[in-house]
Amino acid sequence: MASSSLRSEDSGSWTAKQNKLFETALALYDKDTPDRWHNVAKAVGGKTAEEVKRHYEILIEDLVHIESGRVPIPNYRSRGSGTGNAGW
Repeated sequence: MASSSLRSEDSGSWTAKQNKLFETALALYDKDTPDRWHNVAKAVGGKTAEEVKRHYEILIEDLVHIESGRVPIPNYRSRGSGTGNAGW
């Protein structure tokens, strides 16, 4: 099965601000925190506990795929390739 990659159809639409709030809340409310997903949802705003839990599960799936080598490394152009990108 392919990675879900935090796509909007998997867990609703997330703004960059909500993602940052989500990351911060995960650091604040660890796995041992009672009502963790309720607290994370409250910190993010506009999301239910179930939505933030699913967002987390998708994040973990993506990390597993990255760490297992299932996500290809981008083929970046080397310096001097004539791209005109000031040193890239």
